[in-house]
Amino acid sequence: MSQDQARVTVLVEVPQEDAFRVFTEQIDQWWRRGRRYRQGRTLSLMYLEPFVGGRLFERIETDGGEVVAETGRVLVWSPPSKLVLEWRATNFQRDERTEVEVEFEAVPSGTQVTLTHRGWSRIPSDNPVRHGQAPQPFLRTMGMWWGALLTSYRMLIRDESP
Repeated sequence: MSQDQARVTVLVEVPQEDAFRVFTEQIDQWWRRGRRYRQGRTLSLMYLEPFVGGRLFERIETDGGEVVAETGRVLVWSPPSKLVLEWRATNFQRDERTEVEVEFEAVPSGTQVTLTHRGWSRIPSDNPVRHGQAPQPFLRTMGMWWGALLTSYRMLIRDESP
Protein backbone atom coordinates (compact mmCIF):
# COMPACT_ATOMS: atom_id res chain seq x y z
CA MET A 1 0.00 0.00 0.00
CA SER A 2 1.27 3.42 -0.94
CA GLN A 3 1.71 6.13 1.71
CA ASP A 4 -0.51 8.27 -0.51
CA GLN A 5 -3.60 6.30 -1.45
CA ALA A 6 -6.33 3.87 -0.50
CA ARG A 7 -7.71 1.53 -3.19
CA VAL A 8 -10.82 -0.63 -3.18
CA THR A 9 -12.15 -2.93 -5.92
CA VAL A 10 -15.58 -4.51 -6.23
CA LEU A 11 -17.18 -6.68 -8.90
CA VAL A 12 -20.75 -5.90 -9.93
CA GLU A 13 -22.65 -8.27 -12.18
CA VAL A 14 -24.02 -5.70 -14.63
CA PRO A 15 -22.66 -4.21 -17.87
CA GLN A 16 -20.19 -1.33 -17.62
CA GLU A 17 -22.78 1.28 -18.69
CA ASP A 18 -25.16 0.20 -15.92
CA ALA A 19 -22.38 0.14 -13.31
CA PHE A 20 -21.41 3.72 -14.19
CA ARG A 21 -25.03 4.90 -14.31
CA VAL A 22 -25.92 3.45 -10.89
CA PHE A 23 -22.71 4.84 -9.35
CA THR A 24 -23.38 8.35 -10.62
CA GLU A 25 -27.17 8.68 -10.92
CA GLN A 26 -28.19 6.69 -7.86
CA ILE A 27 -25.47 7.90 -5.50
CA ASP A 28 -27.98 8.93 -2.85
CA GLN A 29 -29.40 5.40 -2.75
CA TRP A 30 -26.11 3.58 -2.16
CA TRP A 31 -24.14 6.20 -0.19
CA ARG A 32 -24.62 5.14 3.42
CA ARG A 33 -26.41 7.35 5.86
CA GLY A 34 -25.25 8.34 9.30
CA ARG A 35 -22.61 10.61 10.77
CA ARG A 36 -19.70 8.45 9.57
CA TYR A 37 -20.68 8.88 5.90
CA ARG A 38 -22.73 12.06 5.67
CA GLN A 39 -22.72 15.48 7.23
CA GLY A 40 -26.49 15.55 7.62
CA ARG A 41 -27.47 13.74 10.79
CA THR A 42 -31.11 13.53 9.75
CA LEU A 43 -32.47 14.24 6.29
CA SER A 44 -29.91 14.68 3.53
CA LEU A 45 -29.60 13.87 -0.17
CA MET A 46 -26.37 13.19 -2.11
CA TYR A 47 -25.99 14.48 -5.65
CA LEU A 48 -23.36 14.19 -8.36
CA GLU A 49 -23.65 16.62 -11.26
CA PRO A 50 -22.82 14.71 -14.49
CA PHE A 51 -20.22 16.92 -16.19
CA VAL A 52 -16.66 18.23 -15.78
CA GLY A 53 -16.85 20.93 -13.11
CA GLY A 54 -19.99 19.36 -11.64
CA ARG A 55 -20.30 19.07 -7.89
CA LEU A 56 -20.56 16.14 -5.51
CA PHE A 57 -22.67 17.59 -2.74
CA GLU A 58 -25.10 16.87 0.03
CA ARG A 59 -28.30 18.84 0.58
CA ILE A 60 -29.07 18.84 4.28
CA GLU A 61 -32.34 19.84 5.91
CA THR A 62 -31.74 21.73 9.16
CA ASP A 63 -33.97 23.64 11.55
CA GLY A 64 -32.68 26.81 9.92
CA GLY A 65 -33.41 25.62 6.37
CA GLU A 66 -31.48 23.82 3.69
CA VAL A 67 -27.66 23.70 3.68
CA VAL A 68 -25.53 22.55 0.75
CA ALA A 69 -22.22 20.88 1.65
CA GLU A 70 -19.89 20.35 -1.30
CA THR A 71 -17.42 17.47 -1.03
CA GLY A 72 -16.00 17.34 -4.53
CA ARG A 73 -15.82 18.55 -8.12
CA VAL A 74 -15.79 16.42 -11.24
CA LEU A 75 -12.37 16.56 -12.93
CA VAL A 76 -12.93 13.75 -15.46
CA TRP A 77 -16.33 12.61 -16.73
CA SER A 78 -15.82 9.75 -19.16
CA PRO A 79 -18.83 7.41 -19.17
CA PRO A 80 -18.92 4.49 -18.93
CA SER A 81 -15.27 3.95 -17.98
CA LYS A 82 -13.96 6.66 -15.67
CA LEU A 83 -14.87 9.33 -13.15
CA VAL A 84 -12.36 11.51 -11.28
CA LEU A 85 -13.31 13.86 -8.46
CA GLU A 86 -11.39 16.50 -6.59
CA TRP A 87 -12.20 15.63 -2.96
CA ARG A 88 -12.29 17.98 0.00
CA ALA A 89 -13.21 16.84 3.49
CA THR A 90 -15.10 19.41 5.55
CA ASN A 91 -12.12 19.88 7.86
CA PHE A 92 -9.58 20.46 5.07
CA GLN A 93 -7.92 23.85 4.87
CA ARG A 94 -8.82 26.00 1.86
CA ASP A 95 -5.86 24.76 -0.25
CA GLU A 96 -6.07 21.08 0.78
CA ARG A 97 -7.57 18.54 -1.61
CA THR A 98 -7.28 14.91 -2.59
CA GLU A 99 -8.50 13.01 -5.63
CA VAL A 100 -10.91 10.11 -6.05
CA GLU A 101 -10.65 8.11 -9.27
CA VAL A 102 -13.27 5.50 -10.12
CA GLU A 103 -12.59 3.13 -13.01
CA PHE A 104 -15.23 0.84 -14.52
CA GLU A 105 -13.72 -2.09 -16.44
CA ALA A 106 -15.85 -4.55 -18.38
CA VAL A 107 -15.02 -8.15 -17.42
CA PRO A 108 -16.72 -11.42 -18.46
CA SER A 109 -18.92 -11.54 -15.34
CA GLY A 110 -19.88 -7.84 -15.29
CA THR A 111 -17.86 -4.79 -14.32
CA GLN A 112 -14.86 -4.41 -12.05
CA VAL A 113 -15.07 -1.07 -10.23
CA THR A 114 -11.81 0.23 -8.76
CA LEU A 115 -11.84 3.31 -6.57
CA THR A 116 -8.53 4.99 -5.71
CA HIS A 117 -8.45 7.86 -3.21
CA ARG A 118 -5.04 9.50 -3.56
CA GLY A 119 -3.20 12.64 -2.59
CA TRP A 120 -3.05 11.96 1.14
CA SER A 121 0.67 12.78 1.30
CA ARG A 122 -0.33 16.41 0.67
CA ILE A 123 -2.57 16.50 3.75
CA PRO A 124 -0.68 17.33 6.98
CA SER A 125 -0.36 14.51 9.49
CA ASP A 126 -2.08 16.64 12.15
CA ASN A 127 -5.17 17.30 10.02
CA PRO A 128 -8.31 16.27 11.97
CA VAL A 129 -9.43 14.02 9.08
CA ARG A 130 -6.61 11.62 10.04
CA HIS A 131 -7.93 11.17 13.61
CA GLY A 132 -4.35 11.08 14.89
CA GLN A 133 -3.48 7.97 12.89
CA ALA A 134 -0.11 7.31 11.23
CA PRO A 135 -0.21 7.03 7.41
CA GLN A 136 -0.61 3.25 7.06
CA PRO A 137 -3.38 2.81 9.68
CA PHE A 138 -5.16 5.89 8.30
CA LEU A 139 -5.06 4.56 4.72
CA ARG A 140 -6.41 1.20 5.95
CA THR A 141 -9.24 3.09 7.66
CA MET A 142 -9.94 5.01 4.43
CA GLY A 143 -9.95 1.74 2.49
CA MET A 144 -12.46 0.23 4.90
CA TRP A 145 -14.61 3.41 4.70
CA TRP A 146 -14.70 3.27 0.91
CA GLY A 147 -15.12 -0.51 1.06
CA ALA A 148 -18.28 -0.10 3.12
CA LEU A 149 -19.64 2.40 0.59
CA LEU A 150 -18.83 0.17 -2.38
CA THR A 151 -20.46 -2.76 -0.59
CA SER A 152 -23.65 -0.69 -0.39
CA TYR A 153 -23.27 0.14 -4.09
CA ARG A 154 -22.80 -3.54 -4.99
CA MET A 155 -25.81 -4.53 -2.86
CA LEU A 156 -28.03 -1.92 -4.53
CA ILE A 157 -27.05 -3.30 -7.96
CA ARG A 158 -27.63 -6.87 -6.80
CA ASP A 159 -31.05 -6.01 -5.40
CA GLU A 160 -32.11 -4.16 -8.58
CA SER A 161 -30.86 -6.78 -11.05
CA PRO A 162 -33.47 -9.13 -12.55
